[in-house]
Amino acid sequence: MQVSIACTEQNLRSRSSEDRLCGPRPGPGGGNGGPVGAGHGNPPRGGGSGPKARAALVPRPPAPAGALRESTGRGTGMKYRNLGKSGLRVSCLGLGTWVTFGSQISDETAEDILTVAYEHGVNLFDTAEVYAAGKAERTLGNILKSKGWRRSSYVITTKIFGGGQAETERGLSRKHIIEGLQGSLERLQLGYVDIVFANRSDPNSPMEEIVRAMTDVINQGLALYWGTSRWSAAEIMEAYSMARQFNLIPPVCEQAEHHLFQREKVEMQLPELYHKIGVGSVTWSPLACGLITSKYDGRVPDTCKTTIKGYQWLKEKMQSEDGKKQQARVMELLPIAHQLGCTVAQLAIAWCLHNEGVSSVLLGVSSAEQLIEHLGALQVLSQLTPQMVMEIDALLGNKSHSKK
Repeated sequence: MQVSIACTEQNLRSRSSEDRLCGPRPGPGGGNGGPVGAGHGNPPRGGGSGPKARAALVPRPPAPAGALRESTGRGTGMKYRNLGKSGLRVSCLGLGTWVTFGSQISDETAEDILTVAYEHGVNLFDTAEVYAAGKAERTLGNILKSKGWRRSSYVITTKIFGGGQAETERGLSRKHIIEGLQGSLERLQLGYVDIVFANRSDPNSPMEEIVRAMTDVINQGLALYWGTSRWSAAEIMEAYSMARQFNLIPPVCEQAEHHLFQREKVEMQLPELYHKIGVGSVTWSPLACGLITSKYDGRVPDTCKTTIKGYQWLKEKMQSEDGKKQQARVMELLPIAHQLGCTVAQLAIAWCLHNEGVSSVLLGVSSAEQLIEHLGALQVLSQLTPQMVMEIDALLGNKSHSKK
């Protein structure tokens, strides 16, 4: 497939990635970010032709390198990045609800986890219509309603594809995209989601129909952005090309699996899309569903998520020859983890955050304590040098890691 990207490349060149991704300017108290939900901005005033109005048209000088793409919340230490090359700022660690909400953990535990996440600066919460047959969305919606947090202070994403048993309740037809999203909003008790993802591609639905439907739900105010999940680079480019051709809204990010043993797509394919058309990455399963923790050591504990109904495949994967070899290679990371004073899990999450184009890494946890431990990866990231990354790659037999 041949796709013209000249207009977009020219646009991205006219506003460099540094200027486009520039965070808030440092305030009197220092720093260039704030805690989640801190403060309200005043709306811009219209009209006027005096010196102040003319001055607003003068381009901003570029900010110092290192303070452009990433900012840190003063009250939480959380780091924030742009979602791809859009203007949406998301916490570089997000919270996913796959497996956990509505199934593995109680609603009380889910509320504890969400509260701890929000208080530590996490502003990205991800779910899907298919998770626990809709129970994950209901649980998340109930918690958000009870907390009463300002809707503008957090980002909710959901995914549409396999919402029901009927033929019309699956896939990415215009009918299911609209009805599926309306069902998600009802379960979430929200007026809109920030991002709606097409959760895998659908060969039965024309690409133009998918892009038009996503554009329509955004124009209707049901979503603010749309993205793809588990799409190939060629499919994402096709969606972008369709949006350009018919003046529709293109996707802003791809949600993809990424960890020490699953690397090619995020490191070899998506960076090109990031630079050419501004599509970023939201990645999931940084610990390979728990395999990258060093705690299993060839065993599968009774408390592992592999014991949950429907996840027998994960147990089989861990007990396979490849799974045992991968667990043995994970143990080789212990010296580096000890050098940094962290766990293997924290090291693995920090390694994921080090990759170019990754806007946020989704964490899946079953307790507030586990979440707090995983959030420690932010400190590890600040200590992770390119030399350490190369050493990790060498230990795992991987090619050089893509650096930011």
